[in-house]
This record gives sequence, structure tokens and C-alpha cells, in this order.
Amino acid sequence: MKLKYYPLLSLLTVMMYSTLVAQELSKTELIFLTHQWKGERFEDGRPKVSDALLKRMKNVSIEEAWGVLRNEGFHNQFEGNWQPLHEDVTIVGRALTAQYMPNRPDMAEQIKKKGHERGEIGNTNAWPIDRLVEHDVYVADGFGKIIDGTLIGDNLGNSIYAKTKTGVVFNASSRDLEGLSKIEGFNAFVKGWHPSFLTEVMLLSINTPIRIGAATVLPGDVVLAKKEGVIFIPAQLAEKVVLTSEIVRLRDLFGISRLKEGIYTPGQIDNKWSEAIEKDFSEWLRAHIDDLPVPKNQIQELIKNRTW
Repeated sequence: MKLKYYPLLSLLTVMMYSTLVAQELSKTELIFLTHQWKGERFEDGRPKVSDALLKRMKNVSIEEAWGVLRNEGFHNQFEGNWQPLHEDVTIVGRALTAQYMPNRPDMAEQIKKKGHERGEIGNTNAWPIDRLVEHDVYVADGFGKIIDGTLIGDNLGNSIYAKTKTGVVFNASSRDLEGLSKIEGFNAFVKGWHPSFLTEVMLLSINTPIRIGAATVLPGDVVLAKKEGVIFIPAQLAEKVVLTSEIVRLRDLFGISRLKEGIYTPGQIDNKWSEAIEKDFSEWLRAHIDDLPVPKNQIQELIKNRTW
């Protein structure tokens, strides 16, 4: 029986070594950790949920996403209690993760030395930013540090937005709130704002599993950040979250429409629908297919798979 565990132990040993020395998991290691994702991947191994699905994800509510994940057994994917730059700007994208820790000089020196040998430029808090691509979300665990834990200011914020067109999620703080607020389209979910500079913090790893408060985050998770909080959706469940949300949205629109028309009572709409209401819903979908806030092809697929 012990032999079954050797491959896993070997991989974990490699992961620990690569994290401490190279600060980054290999493509093989990332594929191992995200094995349930069967779609396209980035060159670094991260799951690459499609841009089209990310666009549709913007209309998903935190509650809808949470409900799907809960039903699938994922109970630790949400974190609240943020201080967002803008409450009305949604962040959606693929997680690129970074782990920071309290500074330890002997260890930090080796990390910087190894990074510079690999061609890394500048301070370590810029290294994750250099890896960002469009529709990435920079997600970093800065162990909740506020004073001297400001991972970015407006200079790095402008660089991040130029690369990603999204924003950041930090279990830490940021500075230059006024400057960051002028970056149109950018948002930051942080644990606080402070005028201090980043100090006594070291970068441990990039694109490794990290903890953000009560949530576990893997590279390539879909980040959905709204004013209620941030939910990290495993890549393999992103499509299910979107489809479930779209069906709920359509049923809600139908229900409200029929209630306004006086066709059904609240008791009929708020409980399990009868076969007659379900049939009416299908007919309503066909009649309004060009006017609904869900892609036409998705509505056609929904109608095709219904039995009435």
C-alpha cells in the first residue's frame, strides 16, 4: 500500500523545492493539481478558460456561483470583508497567484539571487506582474499585512491594467488610492489602504496554490469579484456556473413577466413549476429569443434539451 503514495510524495517534494528555490511550479506540477480541467492551457500549465466564457461570467452573481460550488462540494472558495477601490466595477479573469511572507533575510537573499540568475528584473513584487497576460487577475496572499504591506501603488497598478484589463485581489494592502482610482476600468480588492511603502515582505512563490482568507486558490481559477466579496471558481466548474446562472436569470425574467401580466400567482411562481408553466416557459423563450440577456445559441441549446 505504501508504494501508492510514493509518486505523490515525490511530487510534493519537487513542489517544495521548486517553490523555495525557483519560486514557481512547473507545468507538470500545475497540470497535476488542476487535473480535472480538460481544456486549453497556457504555456505555464494554468487552465485557460475561454475569453467568451469570462465575458458571460460578468453577469453571474456571487450567490449563484457560490450555490453551484457548494453543491459540487467546494465549500472554501469565497472570501468577504474587502475594501474595494470601486464597489461597482466587477473583476473577472483567470488567477495568477503569488505568495508573500514576512521577510527572513537569509531566505530572501537566496530567492533574489536565484531570480536574478534567471533574468528577473527589479524588486520581487514586480516579478508576478511581468508574467501577467490579458484577462489575468493578479491574486496575492500578503498575510493580511496593512502597514508596510502595500503590494502596489499607482505605477504598478497602471502596468497591471495595461497587461490584463482587469485588476487585483490582495490579502494585503495597497497605496496611492487616488492615483489607482483614475485608472479607468481597473479595480482592486484589498484588505486595507495605507500610505506606507512595502517593506519586510518577501516573495516566496508564483503560480502556486495560495490561501486568501477562508479560500483556497489555484492558478487558473476564475476570479469573480463583486461588492459582496470574491469567489474563486475552479476552472472545470466555470462553464457550469455560467450556464446555471443563465438558466436562473431566464426563469426569473419569465416569472416576473408573467406576474406583472397577472397570468400566475406568486405561489405558483415561487414553488416548483407545474408542467403547464414549464411548457409556457419554453414557448416564452422561443418568442423572446432575440431580446433576452443570454446568448441566442445558449437559449437554443436549452430549448433543444427540454422535454416540453
